[in-house]
Amino acid sequence: MELVIILGPTGVGKSDYAVRLAEECGSPVISCDSRQIYSELNIGVARPSEQQLSRVRHYFIADHSVRNLYSAGDYERDAIDLLGVLFRSHDRLVMAGGSGMYIDAVCCGLDDFPDIDMGIRTMLNEELRECGPGALASRLKILDPESYGTIDLNNGQRLVRALEVVMSTGVKFSSYKRNVKKERPFSIRKIGLFRQRDELYGMINARVDKMMEAGLLDEVKSVMQYKDLPALNTVGYREFFEAFDKGLPIGAAIEAVKRNSRRYAKKQMTYWRRDKDIEWMDISGSAGL
Repeated sequence: MELVIILGPTGVGKSDYAVRLAEECGSPVISCDSRQIYSELNIGVARPSEQQLSRVRHYFIADHSVRNLYSAGDYERDAIDLLGVLFRSHDRLVMAGGSGMYIDAVCCGLDDFPDIDMGIRTMLNEELRECGPGALASRLKILDPESYGTIDLNNGQRLVRALEVVMSTGVKFSSYKRNVKKERPFSIRKIGLFRQRDELYGMINARVDKMMEAGLLDEVKSVMQYKDLPALNTVGYREFFEAFDKGLPIGAAIEAVKRNSRRYAKKQMTYWRRDKDIEWMDISGSAGL
């Protein structure tokens, strides 16, 4: 049994490549994207097109709400359970996405954390919406100073996760982190797609323009009520939220989306270069989405 993971920077063409490979293998596509999983987000997260979705079955596309916190640990549990079912009828499965932490969760596993009190999670998410990450960071500094000193204090989702563990169990979040790689009952092959920088950046810029033509601005307005949730702290949405809050022109927000998307692509490539198991494939010059 083999899991083939198609990864690469935003805008490179992962969805198209994965669909073609899945058709060849007789496999569905298992999405490994931390934003395409949300039903309220479509255009701004470059969800696979209706045509792509109709060609092969996709999993983890638009099946959760931004109102509910969904962590990499949740994804690991759900994805491994799904793979266990699908491998009963498939020898080869295709996974595709650009979320490094989700991919690491499937390949290596995350630390096993205890069950948490969902009431505490709800309370912390409400506090995050109303008060911002600073309030949660202050609380974490008191309850778990070790975690406070190691995690991104601007990442609301990480703060909620650390706090919900310590508040539910009385045991520090940091004490559960052992970073022990888990064994999987299947082999894993990682194929990384890349394009020459100028080509990739040009495609990213063009994609943002196409998103605007497809109605991205209306989509952003439709999720304004959720703008303080962790799921909306993402490129393609937060730039418009900032423009609305500060009275900036929409053109400035569009340019910010393009700039931040290019920066995100660079950040993704930096993240993956540490992984020597990735087989890199230059697809420069091939048709884009």
